[in-house]
Amino acid sequence: MAQYGMLIDYKWCTGCHTCEVSCQMLHSLPVGQYGIKVAELGPWEYEKGVWQYDYVPSLTDQCDLCLGRLDGGDEPLCVKQCQAQCLKVGPVENLLTEMAGKPHQILIQR
Repeated sequence: MAQYGMLIDYKWCTGCHTCEVSCQMLHSLPVGQYGIKVAELGPWEYEKGVWQYDYVPSLTDQCDLCLGRLDGGDEPLCVKQCQAQCLKVGPVENLLTEMAGKPHQILIQR
């Protein structure tokens, strides 16, 4: 069986938190608990006129990549609801190929 993971292209994340909310609702998580959480980096200037300002979604230990949905042929709800389409789930080998040569991406295996 293939090892699954999530590829996060955080350069495109707008910080809308839709992934957080959809995951929380799907799994009936209490307030303050998340399967995916969006962190904010910055803003700060690190060179004249160059700023760090990113939103970075990260998976918590409560994330199981929505294996039940994957088994049913659906994608995880956070991926489906992501307005920036910066989240992808699939076999790690496929995601590694997709991320080659692109900066600002994170691959998390489950």
